[in-house]
Amino acid sequence: MSEHIGLRGQTWFAALTGRREADLLQNPGDPKSVLSAEARIGQDTGLFLCVTPNPESRFPCVRDGQVGLEEAYALAAHVRRAMKEDREKSKSQKRPIIAIVDVKSQAYGRREETAGIFLAAAAAADAYASARIAGHPVIAFVAGHAFSGGFLTHGYQANRILAFDDAGVMIHAMHKEAAARITRRSVADLERLGHEIIPMSYDVRDFAKLGLLYKLLHAEDPIHPTPSEIEQVKQGLVEAIDDARAGSTDLSNRFASPEAKAARKAGIAVRTLMEAQWQ
Repeated sequence: MSEHIGLRGQTWFAALTGRREADLLQNPGDPKSVLSAEARIGQDTGLFLCVTPNPESRFPCVRDGQVGLEEAYALAAHVRRAMKEDREKSKSQKRPIIAIVDVKSQAYGRREETAGIFLAAAAAADAYASARIAGHPVIAFVAGHAFSGGFLTHGYQANRILAFDDAGVMIHAMHKEAAARITRRSVADLERLGHEIIPMSYDVRDFAKLGLLYKLLHAEDPIHPTPSEIEQVKQGLVEAIDDARAGSTDLSNRFASPEAKAARKAGIAVRTLMEAQWQ
């Protein structure tokens, strides 16, 4: 699809929070690419986070919607603030954290590598994971693209992951062109193999077969959602929040679903043997 990366993220951040730029939560030094706001979601007030393109960024490699140094540290700071403020609250009272995902990748650049992009990405991933373990319902809503280290940094540590069920959503380790170069195949060959080998597929419905998604959502046109579609997505998020609160704070649910048991038998068997040896 020809949609600009980040447009879906921006659209759904506004739709779910009702926040304009002047209403956003800002820490000193936050880049324009990180949107943060608190808004009602069901009976809770949740923290919503989104990474969007910033054509004016001083780091060229994040201008198209990548997660870079500033973005990763800003995400970590917002999540850690919520954790600190809710530290004394019970699990049922801790605010939900919703990561709205539409990211191209992590930032691949000499400046980022020199300054330690791996540390920044780890700080954000660790913040999300720590919030989950501390009892915050952490929900990832994939509205568009979720590629590579961008998704690992922003969203993949969530208790529950939801995504739209259309062709504009892609969740993968690499873009097709890069994967084709690495595997020395054509894009057409890669797409053919994706129909045979689920982890190689770029179809979100195939990704769902791995057992990693809590639910697939629907919108006829995700760039121009109707009020009823916005309410349906909100309801999906509320259900995911309730399910996360009722479940474990680890990620074992990703191996326990019927889809995972069917499509990831070998991986689950290897994991079981490794855990037995570790013990």
